[in-house]
This record gives sequence, C-alpha cells and structure tokens, in this order.
Amino acid sequence: MAMINRTRIARLGLTGIATTGAAAAALTLMPANAQAAEPVQAHARAVTASGNDSHGASTSGSAGSLDGWIKQSLAIMKAKGIPGSYEGLKRNIMRESGGNPSAQNNWDVNAKQGTPSKGLLQVIDPTFHAYHVAGTANSVTDPVANITAAANYAAHRYGSIDNVNSAY
Repeated sequence: MAMINRTRIARLGLTGIATTGAAAAALTLMPANAQAAEPVQAHARAVTASGNDSHGASTSGSAGSLDGWIKQSLAIMKAKGIPGSYEGLKRNIMRESGGNPSAQNNWDVNAKQGTPSKGLLQVIDPTFHAYHVAGTANSVTDPVANITAAANYAAHRYGSIDNVNSAY
C-alpha cells in the first residue's frame, strides 16, 4: 500500500513540475507589433529521453521524434544561415510545449483575438507566415516547420533562439 502512494506522489510531482514549468515561463513567438501573450497554461508533459512518447513517436533520434525534429531543423537552419543550437531549441521547446507538437494555447490574449499559439514553440499564425522558412512544410503545427520558423523569428529579433531564456 505504501508503495502505491509513493508512486502516485512521484507521478503527481513530475506532472506538476512539467505543467508549472510551461505555465511559469511561456514563450509566445509573435511579430513585434502584436500584443504580448499571457503565460501559456498548456498541460505540458515530460518527453522521455528514450522509448515512445504519447504521440507514438520514438524519442531516440528518428525523424518522428523531438530529437529528430530538432536535428532536421538545425540542418535547415545551417543551410539558411539561421543561428541556433540544439540546446537552445530544446530548452525553449520544453518550456513552451513540453515537447508536444500538438500543443495549442486557447486562452491567452492571442487566442482571444483569434490567433492561438501552436506547436512545439507556440508560434502564432502571423509570425509563422512572416518567418516561414522555404523547404519546410507550410503548416504551423508541422514540428520541423514550427521550430525553424520560430528560430528564424528569434534570430531576427534576438540574434538567436539561444538568447531566449524566458517569456517575451
């Protein structure tokens, strides 16, 4: 019986940390003339270092995994001259969406104005369209397109996604 209680507490603790991290330090990528977003209250989930995530994608580095998406984006970014590192991308992704490519913020100021933040780096549609990188899908929810457009935006606004360490 005690073992069951400890297991439940551990699960609740991890869920609380993941959700609190995403909610406490949200990053909504938007054009400079857009209003700032409220902190994202997404129900983030932890992405495991190995095995399968809840989307059925392996996280061992394949194309259908967070690691794979980041690596694909980095290759495109390098070819297009967009600065950024694996560490900077992953840190921001984990804060923004917990690694969930289907994450969507439906309650902040942007969502109330009809432009919810979407995807791994919580990009709104106008920002995605303004900073979309040729050679990636034309879909804000495509993981590689979302990462690459967000990194392109961050490069123009902050010099690099690596310089983004908190909500802005």
